[in-house]
Amino acid sequence: MVVIPAVVPPLPHENRWARNLPAATAFKWLAQGWQDFRTVPGPSIAYGVLIFLLSATIIDGLFLFGRDYILFPALAGFMVTGPLLAIGTYAKSRQIARGEPVSLMKMIFVRPAAGAQILFTGVLLCLLMLVWMRAAIIVYALFFGLLPFPGLDHVAAMLFGTPVGWAMLIVGSAVGALFAAFSFAISAFSIPMQLEQRVDALTAMGTSFALVGNNLPVMLTWGAIVLALFLLSLATGLLGLIVVFPVLGHGTWHAYETMKAAPEAATAD
Repeated sequence: MVVIPAVVPPLPHENRWARNLPAATAFKWLAQGWQDFRTVPGPSIAYGVLIFLLSATIIDGLFLFGRDYILFPALAGFMVTGPLLAIGTYAKSRQIARGEPVSLMKMIFVRPAAGAQILFTGVLLCLLMLVWMRAAIIVYALFFGLLPFPGLDHVAAMLFGTPVGWAMLIVGSAVGALFAAFSFAISAFSIPMQLEQRVDALTAMGTSFALVGNNLPVMLTWGAIVLALFLLSLATGLLGLIVVFPVLGHGTWHAYETMKAAPEAATAD
């Protein structure tokens, strides 16, 4: 007779993630991000300059190759890949907390604990951005058919001056909001988590999605802050990214650190 050993199921892990944080906590993250930016500001400013140059190069490339019709979806897609690009700012905030020396090289050449899994996360986020851009083109085609894109000089009149344009704005905004909400939920904490922990990409994104869902008030507030500051950066011709991007990156790391706090210490009463 073959004896089959009993299998004891693992005990459930204690919930160590914060829940139901108050909305005002988002402003604390922003203040902490600003404080990290001011602590040895040189590397953060240089990092912001690199992000600005990368963004300007991509936008110039769109115009150079006649792809200006995907400019707005591309700018929206930047919100998807932003958490991945900000990994250097997470590293700096962690170094500050540990009392380690900070440098631009350490922000650029980061060795995440998750290893190559973070690259897989980046690929998934880039694919999501491409799907988002393709969806925007399909929405345009559904309302305007084969009508060529009129160019940025005339797009406002086409969108706001015709009933079809208004209909496309409503539908396109709804579709974009769904993409934005999903991408924000899976990317908000997945990259900081993989920087610190050996966790696979899908687990990190799933955990991030759950954390956002369990902390909707504060995450909606944080998302509104990110969007407002990003729009402010656009109004400055992307120059604002030099400061805004690092500050938001540092703030996101503090958001992740808050989520790791003991539930009884971080949960709102």
